[in-house]
Amino acid sequence: MATNENHNRMLISLIAAASENNVLGKDQDMVWHLPDDFKFFKRQTEGHHIIMGRKTFSYFDKPLPNRTSIVVTRNGHYSLDRADRIYLTRVHATLEGDAFFPAFNESKWKILSEKYHEKDQKHDYPFTIYIMERKNDREESN
Repeated sequence: MATNENHNRMLISLIAAASENNVLGKDQDMVWHLPDDFKFFKRQTEGHHIIMGRKTFSYFDKPLPNRTSIVVTRNGHYSLDRADRIYLTRVHATLEGDAFFPAFNESKWKILSEKYHEKDQKHDYPFTIYIMERKNDREESN
């Protein structure tokens, strides 16, 4: 179990892929096809508990293998307010959708890593995978 040394508690992480305007999907489906992001998601979540919304869970034919799925509904800010880390794939496009990642104050987060991926024959859009960690009080005041 990963712990956050500053808080001596379990590390809570979020993982999402969202467009520039925070679209996650439309009509209970993804609006892009990014195989490298799927691989990243698999690497980051295998062997862990994953919490997802009811509509996301219903997108899959069956629970994802090698993970414990926890299904919740409504209020996305609840998770965001408690997260210590965010794995965010930012899809570099503005898209129409009906499911959105909650807006958040990016100045309260430090980027631990970022990896840019160009659009190519396998990927509909360019994207960047960010790993961000919540700044502690001392970092926020600087």
